[in-house]
Amino acid sequence: MYGLNGRKALVTGAASGIGRRIATRLAEEGCDVGILDVDAAGARGTAAEVERLGRAALVMEADVGEPRQLKEALAAFEGRFGEVDILVNNAAITTMGRIGEIRIEDWRRVFQINVEGVFSLCSLLAPRFAARRSGRIVNTASWFGKIGKSHYGAYCASKFAVIGLTQSLAAELAPFGVTVNAVCPGTIVETGMREVADRRAVESGLKTAKQREAEIPLGRVGLPDDIARVVAFLASDEASYMTGQSINVTGGLWMH
Repeated sequence: MYGLNGRKALVTGAASGIGRRIATRLAEEGCDVGILDVDAAGARGTAAEVERLGRAALVMEADVGEPRQLKEALAAFEGRFGEVDILVNNAAITTMGRIGEIRIEDWRRVFQINVEGVFSLCSLLAPRFAARRSGRIVNTASWFGKIGKSHYGAYCASKFAVIGLTQSLAAELAPFGVTVNAVCPGTIVETGMREVADRRAVESGLKTAKQREAEIPLGRVGLPDDIARVVAFLASDEASYMTGQSINVTGGLWMH
């Protein structure tokens, strides 16, 4: 256990998949959790799991691509829990297609959610964290933020941007003792995004996650819990001397 008892965490994209497991893992570590997602029903399901673990939960229905909604959600969080101690920017979407085939509106929507959503919440909370000289930010990037992949141009570019934003903000907040890190999932199953990506992979003649499993050195695809464990560590004082890092959780598929 990482000694997070009594801390207040805000997790975006927490209605299902990786985000849900991050929220419940932080609850297991003693956090009260704000669950922000466009999927209100799924968010309520996550909240019920958090409460079964004996921690308080707050559902905030919001689109991370809409700054006004994020301000309202943050006000609701602070009204219920007070200051945010841990921010986990996990919400993301993907689109697939060759660069010459991706519609500009799809490209912009990926960046609106995956990059602007991270920027918006960080810009709201970074000054608060700096003033308190306390706080943890963990962004969900991807191993696709470290290597370009055919058919994933928009997603890769957005996750490269998340890593760049993570490093820049880490440098800005380091003098205040606030850490900013990213986790980079590899091939993770049991998520809504994976289901969409696998369906589109089949349509494009590409391999599904399970078909790529043999390529993974540790011999298995990843699970949401694999990511949640690393997030809990990065949110804790055990990682207090780590900032600006983008940690691969890929089973050895990517080692840089």
